[in-house]
Amino acid sequence: MPSSRAAVETAPATTTSETGAETLLDIEKIRELVDMMMANDLVEISLRDGDTEINLRRPGASGGVAPVFAAQPPVAASAPAVAAGAAPPVEEASGEDEIEFIEVTSPMVGTFYASPEPGTPSFVEVGGNITAETVVCIVEAMKVFNEIKAEVSGVVEKILVKNESPVEYGQPLFLIRPH
Repeated sequence: MPSSRAAVETAPATTTSETGAETLLDIEKIRELVDMMMANDLVEISLRDGDTEINLRRPGASGGVAPVFAAQPPVAASAPAVAAGAAPPVEEASGEDEIEFIEVTSPMVGTFYASPEPGTPSFVEVGGNITAETVVCIVEAMKVFNEIKAEVSGVVEKILVKNESPVEYGQPLFLIRPH
């Protein structure tokens, strides 16, 4: 897996089809698509050329986060001990029955990676503080590794996907308790 470089930099310089024609993965064509997105104020673009498909999404687009509400379970008077590695129960601070979480969703179909390389620590852990610019994971699509930013500040409450699992477009990846 690549390091924390931008997805465009990790794409092959030129990819040719069986007929020798250049495909959508040509780095200059990708840059042209990004320029077109910026010029026309587009948030996302998806193109297909034969078997090749490319999905581009601008950073900071609101499509990656969606509010979610979860009911707070009642806290028992004598709660059992929490198993090692498990998240402790969330204590209710204000007496409301619901806590608002923000979902960080996958902007594309691909494979979820929790860390930049195998054997290295995860980008985020449950209970960790994050900012909108924090990289929370990588989603690999067509051999391009895309860093996914949180786009919201808060505390990671739950990681919803296991490392190296396939993910769908719009699938929730994390639950964040906003600051």
